[in-house]
Amino acid sequence: MKLTNRQLTTYLFSVLISLFFSLQTVAEPIEYFTSQRNIDNHYPFSNAVRVGDLLFLSGELGTLPNSSKLIGGGIKNETKQIMENIKASLAKHNLTMNDLVKCTAMLADIKDWPIFNEVYKGYFSNHFPARSAFATNGLGLNARLELECIAAFSSQ
Repeated sequence: MKLTNRQLTTYLFSVLISLFFSLQTVAEPIEYFTSQRNIDNHYPFSNAVRVGDLLFLSGELGTLPNSSKLIGGGIKNETKQIMENIKASLAKHNLTMNDLVKCTAMLADIKDWPIFNEVYKGYFSNHFPARSAFATNGLGLNARLELECIAAFSSQ
């Protein structure tokens, strides 16, 4: 089969484009980070996973540091503890709250949204990450709130 000049040019151009993009998209290694608490409790998830310049944090509850015990006092105290837990997780990766780009809030009762929001906004100084919030039909440890976030290393 004989190719026309136009077909040959199109074919070579597509090969070059494919080669260019294959060289540009070298696979980034995936890193999994699991705490001793997760290991000791046989929890089936990582605390965080890094893919390229993104750090995905697992959903955080208002548990006391290095514990599976939920802080008392309701949504306000849980929100403060969650935000402190997230700050600590980010610090382990040399990140801050300003590196968060997306958070998802799961509330046991959507009526708690205003109190959660009041505490949440106090943890940001430069900007707010994109965010979703929805009500659930129950959370682990009978928590009032679970918050998962994604941070970007490239925002530094």
